[in-house]
Amino acid sequence: MFEKIAKYIGENLQLLVGRPDGTYCFRLHNDRVYYVSEMILKLAANISGDKLVSLGTCFRKFTKTHKFRLHVTHLEYLAPYAKYKVYIPLGFGVAAKSTQDCRKVDPMAIVVFH
Repeated sequence: MFEKIAKYIGENLQLLVGRPDGTYCFRLHNDRVYYVSEMILKLAANISGDKLVSLGTCFRKFTKTHKFRLHVTHLEYLAPYAKYKVYIPLGFGVAAKSTQDCRKVDPMAIVVFH
């Protein structure tokens, strides 16, 4: 799991775990990986695992074939530490171009392709 997160934030992975507002960790619960502070983790230790619905912020989920899938809920935590950032202006949907149009753009234009 750390390799996949490191692909997005690189060496900043240590900053994600050792934050200034406390120590955070990753915990597996019901085929989901949660990002949770150690303080909340200690409080949740009193609740049995089958009665615990959620714990912290869901980062990733295991599929039935045991592959990792990203969750949207983790983006606000990874964004400050991301290696590559692209700021998209308002009205981007109107300014979006097709793949054919992207091939003909100015050589100095910036194209984001996913």
